[in-house]
Amino acid sequence: MSKLRLTGLVVVTAGTGYLLAGAGDKSGLALLAVVLGTALLSGGAAALNQVFEIAADARMPRTANRPLPAGRITAAHALAFGVFTGVAGFLLLLALGGSLAAGLGALTYVVYAFVYTPLKKVTTLCTPVGAAVGAIPPVIGWTAATGRIEAGAIVLAAILFTWQIPHFLAIAWLYRDDYALSGFKMLPLDDPGGRTTFAMVLLYSLALLPVTLVAAAVCFTGWLYPVGAILLGAGFAWLAVRLHRERTRAAARALFLSSLAYLPLLLLLLIFDSTLGVLLP
Repeated sequence: MSKLRLTGLVVVTAGTGYLLAGAGDKSGLALLAVVLGTALLSGGAAALNQVFEIAADARMPRTANRPLPAGRITAAHALAFGVFTGVAGFLLLLALGGSLAAGLGALTYVVYAFVYTPLKKVTTLCTPVGAAVGAIPPVIGWTAATGRIEAGAIVLAAILFTWQIPHFLAIAWLYRDDYALSGFKMLPLDDPGGRTTFAMVLLYSLALLPVTLVAAAVCFTGWLYPVGAILLGAGFAWLAVRLHRERTRAAARALFLSSLAYLPLLLLLLIFDSTLGVLLP
């Protein structure tokens, strides 16, 4: 019910924001609140998403075995779970992370469940809306550490937003038949040849490189992160160029799988290179 892979990404990016905010001397209790609070909010929003999409999930082979369409849990139980975990996550952030972090967490919860979810059946603009929601968790972590939205938080959000567009579009291309069955409005369904879809993938993949390099200046890294960001970005962009040229499922799958490795590697480099001096005596 909690979409553990999605929730895991939320937790990692929120924790990254906390660590990069110069929080090496802060209590581990606040970091724990960031991790648990964002996990609860994300899991609660994911549960509500599935409550609202039972019929759509039942029509898609990829999601038909989820607990609700498979009948392993009732909608009432899932709704109670989603509300309870969301409220618990908000209260935890409010108590230990501050009102700004809690407010951003609540915003993420509400927009994902009540704006992004219904928008998927209305317009292809649901993709950038979903990417905007996914860009907020590192800002939650940053503000829990500092109490302010600063340049570093904005840059981290920009990285997350830019990365999500090619990541989501590659998924949408691979599962476009499923999405057609569900009635969701995804760009590849309006673009059967892939011309616009792959142009967007290429554009955002190329934009990742300069956006990630800005983080080197804002987060005060050494040489390791920018070198790694250039190498990772070049490899990711090459796969986007290949997809734009070939327009095949194999190329889309390669880009999707590489996106799963790209982001954690980039964030690990950024944390290691910018916080090493803070975390070590």
